[in-house]
Amino acid sequence: MPADERRAAIVAATLPLLATYGETVTTRQIAEAAGIAEGTIFRVFHDKDELLLAALDAALDQGLSEAAYAAIDPSLPFEEQLVAAVDIVQRRIVDVWAVVSNLGPKLREQASRPLTDSDALTAIFEPEAHRLSVPPRRAARTLRALTLAVTHPMLVEGAMTSEEIVHHFLHGALTEVTG
Repeated sequence: MPADERRAAIVAATLPLLATYGETVTTRQIAEAAGIAEGTIFRVFHDKDELLLAALDAALDQGLSEAAYAAIDPSLPFEEQLVAAVDIVQRRIVDVWAVVSNLGPKLREQASRPLTDSDALTAIFEPEAHRLSVPPRRAARTLRALTLAVTHPMLVEGAMTSEEIVHHFLHGALTEVTG
């Protein structure tokens, strides 16, 4: 197996262990989860810290979310596209929190980075730009922020469903608009 593929396989095996054990995960546990000899880890990673940083980078990589947003069927009604997008955001929040919440100070500092705007999420809003009160990029950013606020385990007990989030995002909390 080429070194890049081996690294990716080891990182993939490390992610759930990092979520469970944090920085105390052992290279023996990682090797067992990856189905490799412990020494194989050190053929593609300089040390455990390099491996843990690579796993953290993988957990924080927005590429999979971008691909998932882009895969949402554009022929779906706008609201259904947003529900699918919020499902993706909510899964990401839970997955990232599972990893980050178990990190020690050294890796937690590495995890402190702002999210970048999502081009693929913004693209869902662009065909509806004429109906939006804000530009598509701001709408995408706001939907993601709202989803974080009502999903993150440290901010709320009992997350809202994706349908509820989209409804509140698009229609607000009022039952009717009065003049």
